[in-house]
Amino acid sequence: MSGANIAVWLSDRAASDPDLPAIKQGDTILTFGALDAASRRFATILGEHGVRPGDRVALIIPNVAYFPIAYYAILRCGAVAVPMNPLLKAGEIAYAWGDAGAKVAVVFALFAEEAAKAAESTGTDVIVVAPGEFEKLLAGAEPTPGVVERTETDTAVILYTSGTTGNPKGAELSHNNLRTNVITSVETLMPSQPGDVLFGGLPLFHSFGQTCAMNCAMYSGACMTLLPKFDPETALQICADDRVNIFLGVPTMYMGLLSVPGKERFDTSHLRVCASGGASLPLEVLHGVEKAFGVQVLEGYGLSETSPVASFNHPDLGTKPGTVGTPIRGCEFDLRDLDDRPVDDGEIGEIVIRGENVMKGYWNRPEATAEAIRDGWFHSGDLATRDADGYYTIVDRKKDMIIRNGFNVYPREVEEVLYTHPAVAEAAVFGVPDALHGEEIAALVLLKDGASVSAEELQSYVKDRIAGYKYPRFIRFGELPKGPTGKILKREIKIDL
Repeated sequence: MSGANIAVWLSDRAASDPDLPAIKQGDTILTFGALDAASRRFATILGEHGVRPGDRVALIIPNVAYFPIAYYAILRCGAVAVPMNPLLKAGEIAYAWGDAGAKVAVVFALFAEEAAKAAESTGTDVIVVAPGEFEKLLAGAEPTPGVVERTETDTAVILYTSGTTGNPKGAELSHNNLRTNVITSVETLMPSQPGDVLFGGLPLFHSFGQTCAMNCAMYSGACMTLLPKFDPETALQICADDRVNIFLGVPTMYMGLLSVPGKERFDTSHLRVCASGGASLPLEVLHGVEKAFGVQVLEGYGLSETSPVASFNHPDLGTKPGTVGTPIRGCEFDLRDLDDRPVDDGEIGEIVIRGENVMKGYWNRPEATAEAIRDGWFHSGDLATRDADGYYTIVDRKKDMIIRNGFNVYPREVEEVLYTHPAVAEAAVFGVPDALHGEEIAALVLLKDGASVSAEELQSYVKDRIAGYKYPRFIRFGELPKGPTGKILKREIKIDL
């Protein structure tokens, strides 16, 4: 049925309210009618590049108006969108394109060089989006009529997410996964309606920004006002100028807002709610934002594999600051011990999740899917407690994952790069607490006998090979603690910062 394809949100809204603002970026405003027309024209161009229903189309575009144009064009074709972090390097891009079998990649001009290198090994057809030139390209294309029919279980998006071992895996989200997560968010968590304004400072390639900002805006008829690169003072100016009603952010964004000198000069009176996710929000920050801007802050929890929202402090059920709330509509939680047995309230266990928001599985990874989804329950790898009222509090992670500025950084990926340096004998990468970024990335490195390299040189070496947010900000040299089998014991590493 055509209604299963979430691209109908845009086409239906364009038919009913064509002059309603959909996307704002600085002085540029795209109405739903204009956004739909641009999306239809780009769908035609994708078709000319051989894109057919089910094909994977990669998307490397920052938070600019071209992103939703390309995103909904891909879905309109019945194809699968594969949004990726623009900061990735050629090797990282090539892996994902090769794994997904990306037929076409839509790449913003600023990132075309790395994409071109990746295309050499994958053969992916690259469409470069250059301001000015892209508009001319659209003007020369006829609009594609209608939206290709999809079923509820057809894949809409593949989001690449790393693990602590092996290469990144593609979480397959169906149209139904995304639709139910969006509708539940709009109806029960962050109500919005035509004419409302949502802050679009979260990266749109990330599930939080993609679902809770962009797709929620398209479904509800709200306008998403974009900020390509987050700056707290600019964010407050946008909130004032565009009369933002719903602010979506990760903890470091809220820390940034509180650090703005003279923040009271910005009119934030139109804000109804702030939502936080991506990492635990310190209570002092939550209360600080509520006091400074006079708006309620609601914290939630989720993963790429859960579309992403899984639990939330529901505004109508009573909130508990410091918790991630209760499971959302259509979603169930439980806590399990190491033997996969339920634990009691107050005890620590791994969060397991089932419901309409849980992914189909990992793209072409049946074994990884079977490991993650057991007996119908997705095993998150996150440890939490549950109180008598059913509110969950995240206490730790089973995995070694580091969360910096809301982005996941996986130690093994960084270690693999360190090990390619000719001077490195051993390396361990881990997170250290950081007031600004939540966590910072640190490494303890043992050099080969007779080898010499400075911390700064090693940092530059890693930074040149992976995305800029992943390289270690702290590098120290010395022996690595090990267990009886020779396994490096990260929990015993202590370094001076």
